[in-house]
Amino acid sequence: MINLSKNPLTTLSWQLFQHLQLSELRLDGVVFDCGCSIRWIQLWQQRGEAGLHTQQLYCRNGASKMRLHNMYINNCDLPEISVSHSSVLVTEGENVTVSCNGSGSPLPEVDWTVGGLHSINTHLSNVYWPNIHSINLTLFNISRDDNNFQLTCIAENLVGMTNSSIQLNVQFPPVILSLAEPERRLDTCIAFTVRGYPHPKLRWFHKQKEIQENDYIRTDMDFYQDYLDGCLTFQNPTHINNGNYTLEASNPLGTVTKTVYGHFLMVPDEIEENSEGDTGRPEEDTFGVTIAVGLAGFACVLLLVLFVLINKYGRRSKFGMKANQRLQEEDAGREQLPVIKGGRKILLNP
Repeated sequence: MINLSKNPLTTLSWQLFQHLQLSELRLDGVVFDCGCSIRWIQLWQQRGEAGLHTQQLYCRNGASKMRLHNMYINNCDLPEISVSHSSVLVTEGENVTVSCNGSGSPLPEVDWTVGGLHSINTHLSNVYWPNIHSINLTLFNISRDDNNFQLTCIAENLVGMTNSSIQLNVQFPPVILSLAEPERRLDTCIAFTVRGYPHPKLRWFHKQKEIQENDYIRTDMDFYQDYLDGCLTFQNPTHINNGNYTLEASNPLGTVTKTVYGHFLMVPDEIEENSEGDTGRPEEDTFGVTIAVGLAGFACVLLLVLFVLINKYGRRSKFGMKANQRLQEEDAGREQLPVIKGGRKILLNP
């Protein structure tokens, strides 16, 4: 709230309050000079703005004092404004000219607000008396960064301000700002950001074949004024999904591609080869397993040696027993050899 009650003011400009969020303006006891300069207070009072409709306001017309809402002033009203377009569609790099006409009495000041505009611009003003002020705005080499910019024309006079806007739509070919490697989220995501206007159409390729989306692989994205931001989403990908992924973005002004390698799981052969490194066993467990394997190997070798020895020497002792038996039989046969001597048979012991 701003309280100017009982101040010795004779006039007051609306421009002092144009950038304020004014909830209430107190002017009780102030007697202004009747005239166009306070017409804006009368209009605010009629519209019920800033609490002025609840106040008894007065102005002095010569020697007399009158209620403000009864004041009548000729040729003193808000300016009217008109623009050449409601929106313009251009392609990046082109030039365009738009115009704005402000009319009213008093003659308004008219201008384009171009703060934040990236494109080079010039203003050309013309006044057509008694009550038209025209201004042309020309943009050169229009930038894509001005897409969806609101070109606003403002007309101001003693009574107040009016404005009108033109939306600038800038077409430009697509560009892939980012394409990331797969990242594990709720599902697995290849994140991307694409810019272009009109919004590009996206296609994905895996190993040079276009991906047909289904329940396990799909594109999720959000649309912004000239951005697409989203993910190529995988549900439970396997080693079959490994490989190069190419994103193609196209609109009527061009096509662009970008490729990223996606690695989701090792193929089974790689898993077997790297199983020891992937188990993540503690060193003590690994040492214990190594000792156990060594002991088992040693026991196997020992059993093999014993088996060979038993097999080898067991056979030799069997043959030796048979040889001894044969010798004993031959010795027994030779124990008594018959000899004939002088017609008599004599047994000789060896």
